Amino acid sequence: MGKVIAIANQKGGVGKTTCAINLGGALVELGAKVLCLDLDPQANLSVGLGIDITKLERSIADVLVDDDVSLASIVRSSKTERLDCAPATIDLSAAEVELFTAIGREMALKDKLGEEVIQRYDFVLIDCPPTLGLLTVNALVAAQGVIIPVQTQYYALKGVAALLKMVRTVQARLNPDLRVVGILPTFYDSRTILGREMLDSLKDLGDHNVFHTVIRQWIKLGEAPTAGVPITKYDARSDAAKSFLELAREVTALA
Repeated sequence: MGKVIAIANQKGGVGKTTCAINLGGALVELGAKVLCLDLDPQANLSVGLGIDITKLERSIADVLVDDDVSLASIVRSSKTERLDCAPATIDLSAAEVELFTAIGREMALKDKLGEEVIQRYDFVLIDCPPTLGLLTVNALVAAQGVIIPVQTQYYALKGVAALLKMVRTVQARLNPDLRVVGILPTFYDSRTILGREMLDSLKDLGDHNVFHTVIRQWIKLGEAPTAGVPITKYDARSDAAKSFLELAREVTALA
């Protein structure tokens, strides 16, 4: 049975999509088969995996609101072998609005993410939108774990408390199996006092695991999406690729 992991933080620009794409690529390098599921209407994960979203007839939006559309029917192969994508389009914004009036709205994704899909993959990584709305709730209900990327900056820490509160609510009411796999420090700069202090502060957010791997501000990470491949394919010998391989090993051990 595959591991379903949501990558969530309501703050934008913390590296959720970067984490989803490159963790997926690193897990593939370790021998896993991975599905990256795009649950963000911006569709950056889909584009970053080389999917031409302008040519899609159906996307995750159709899966969530149409009983006749299966998740398996929208899955596309990416440019990376054993790394598949369930793509999104801007239509996902309208789908979220439509879901608000649906019965069992929090369970829409979980109902479609059945064993026939999960059993094909070692990991399913869900890239969440930068909100605490219904799409993120759907991801947390469908997942067994959540990874929280957090910038090592002062204001970024404040938002983590709200997300952790939502995780506890989902655990209590909708998904008792959900757990925090780990908090992932991103945009880390060890040369600054603030960066080092914020990294220490992350470890004081409770009894949650903080990954030993930290994601720094590497230029190569910004270049890889233009090629439609993870950093492990774009530049396998880069420090960024090595860090995501380290993260993949941590996730494999914890998940």
